[in-house]
Amino acid sequence: MPLIDSEALTDFAQALLSAAGMEPDKAEATARVLVEGDMIGHETHGVGLLPWYLDALADGSLRKAGDYEVVSDKGASFVWDGRLLPGAWLLTRALEQAAERVGQYGVVTAAIRNTHHTCALSAYMRKLTDRGLIVQISCSNPAASRVAPYGGTKPLLTPNPIAAAFPTSGDPVLIDVSTSITTTTMTQTLAKAGQKFPEAWALTAAGEPTDDPREVTEHGGSLLPLGGALKGHKGYGLGLMVELLGQGLSGKGRANTAPGPLAQSAFIQVIDPEAFAGIDAFREQSDWLAEACRSNPPGPATRGAVRVPGDSAARHHRAALADGVPVDDALWPRIADRALALGVPLPTVRG
Repeated sequence: MPLIDSEALTDFAQALLSAAGMEPDKAEATARVLVEGDMIGHETHGVGLLPWYLDALADGSLRKAGDYEVVSDKGASFVWDGRLLPGAWLLTRALEQAAERVGQYGVVTAAIRNTHHTCALSAYMRKLTDRGLIVQISCSNPAASRVAPYGGTKPLLTPNPIAAAFPTSGDPVLIDVSTSITTTTMTQTLAKAGQKFPEAWALTAAGEPTDDPREVTEHGGSLLPLGGALKGHKGYGLGLMVELLGQGLSGKGRANTAPGPLAQSAFIQVIDPEAFAGIDAFREQSDWLAEACRSNPPGPATRGAVRVPGDSAARHHRAALADGVPVDDALWPRIADRALALGVPLPTVRG
């Protein structure tokens, strides 16, 4: 895969978005979050999304310019209407505002409605944990349906990712999972490639388990919630939690949103440990727990040592800083074609 310096790739992505008409601050924030997604190993939510973003800018489903609407602001909580502006910019701005206020309030919570795609949620976390803060983010898309409620057959919910990050003395504990077995992006990618899921991760429209992603993308099937056919009530419950926090608190969800273009709802919470027992006390616990997990005797199917959520992302991030950010071979020509059409020079490829 091509390897590109992280700053060079960020500048390139920003230039592409700017050439397509996105305002500079929004292009910069979006580029940084996309590249960070690649740097931590979330390739499905990295710069490979640029062609889709450029198409969305062209057809107007992603707004190029403007500002969010402040629906409510109570200091320790606030609600924005994102007006279909870039999700990376909206979440970046909301997290910055929450981080500015959390020293006063201890906990700051926000909900955003009508945001465009929010990228990889774990791509936002390191800036907060480096400051000794805890952060939670979740999002859903009330304009779309991919996951049937457990026991049902008709798609209703979306994969509804939920992420949380916790500071330690070293790399943060970083949890980022969908409440469905897999994501919409992965499902669409496999379907286009004519590939199958590793296992029966979906249901046909008749409710039969299937490993064919095209049953979801083309034939009205649904993704299974986390836990699958036997234990999917757990992922179903988490999915409901994500929808109610983001949609219910923002005031816009399935009850008043028609199916259509992407219009996500997001929930954000930033916690300052200093408002509780203190950051030193928190790190004492997080350090001990992380080390206890890593030192746990591995089972026969485990490759190497037991990992803590976030270890792989930290390893990928360090490698990307040292060697360059890997970009998928199949995606890079598509991105290069868009750059040529927009007159944006390509960054230097290391290898």
